[in-house]
Amino acid sequence: MTIGVIPTIGPYLLPKVLPEVRKQHPSFKLKIVEEQSHILVDMGRTGDIDAAILALPYPIEGLMSFDFWQEDFYLVCHKDECPHKVQEITSEELEIEKLMLLKDGHCLKEHALAACKLQNKKQDSDFDSASLYTLIQMVAGKLGTTLVPQMALDQLIHNESELRAIHLNEPGPHRAIALVIRPNYVRTKN
Repeated sequence: MTIGVIPTIGPYLLPKVLPEVRKQHPSFKLKIVEEQSHILVDMGRTGDIDAAILALPYPIEGLMSFDFWQEDFYLVCHKDECPHKVQEITSEELEIEKLMLLKDGHCLKEHALAACKLQNKKQDSDFDSASLYTLIQMVAGKLGTTLVPQMALDQLIHNESELRAIHLNEPGPHRAIALVIRPNYVRTKN
């Protein structure tokens, strides 16, 4: 089986599920393809992959989705630049000029903007990051703040004692994770 997964899910979800898959099905042949959502949707439609794990909402016309995870976003900031003793923050309280998001083309950027009720924010910074890990390193360097999905928090800030995560207090969940397949996928019962 070939499964596509987006970069803002793969490194955080796969370590949680692959050991159990291997344990329960040791002879199962699994191939993982990591790409952006639009590429995986096209690959799913053409049959180049059997399924994809995507963050929704995302346009998947002609495909079927099965939600299996929902999560909120957290503001990650350097402890010296975070609001003190705050456990939650609203989008109105965010310092938008300090907010760093992934480059265009990543659905996480669109989900973060939607959760904060922001129009597509033009990034004035001198970077174009395709990685949450890079954004976290920039926050550690006091270059700004970022929004991170709950599933990625442990891995991204676990060893970063200089960082704090504050729950984004906006109606959620802020994104849903789903398995996406073609309606005529061979293992689907009609």
